[in-house]
Amino acid sequence: MTIEQLMLHSEALIFASDRPMTAIEIEQLLKDALDEEATPDFTLLPTALEAIVDKYASDFYPFEVKQIGGGYQFLSKKEFYPSLAKLNGEKYTKRLSTAAMETLAIIAYKQPITKGEIEHIRGVNSDYSVQKLLEKELIVISGRMEEMVGKPLTYSTSKSFMDYLGLNSLDELPKLKEIIETESIAPTNASEAMPDSNTQLVVGEDGELKEISTEPQEEVHQEVARSAEENPGASETNQ
Repeated sequence: MTIEQLMLHSEALIFASDRPMTAIEIEQLLKDALDEEATPDFTLLPTALEAIVDKYASDFYPFEVKQIGGGYQFLSKKEFYPSLAKLNGEKYTKRLSTAAMETLAIIAYKQPITKGEIEHIRGVNSDYSVQKLLEKELIVISGRMEEMVGKPLTYSTSKSFMDYLGLNSLDELPKLKEIIETESIAPTNASEAMPDSNTQLVVGEDGELKEISTEPQEEVHQEVARSAEENPGASETNQ
């Protein structure tokens, strides 16, 4: 069997499968289906699979073969999502709640993790969120934390989680430092935040808050001094 024929057989299996097909699964299926004389050189399988991926990466096709969840699967390209969303209606447009998204993110980055640890990070009870994620098959119970009191269950992301996000491995998850930029914010100086002792906050005619000085301006000082010189008796009368 030539590599071209190996490509066609592999492509047919990937197309017919409703889940990602791994190279090992493709090899085993072909061994079971083909006669010994027709059995291909499976050392060429990685090259054949790579050629299939390259073939459908062309702009000529509205779909592609993508390596996700450890296997290969036919997927529509993202630019055709609006059309397909109309076809499927709201069936596939339901979103997770904020609480469920927070819980899923914590599990994805901290797995395997117990519910108690999830709640410690979130600061709230997470029973409902964990249950919903289990129902949607986005997470699985992966074992128990043997060294902890009570040996609580641990949770990890599922293969469906990988499929939904189009990931081939957890290493493809965005690094936290890539999505969270730590910014140091200088504390506000109290003296800068408060109005100066010689100023007053008033509402102007335009409705905006303005700061005006309560200190006599220099021109006012000069006018007072000049008036005192011209009318020396005025100050005595005022007294």
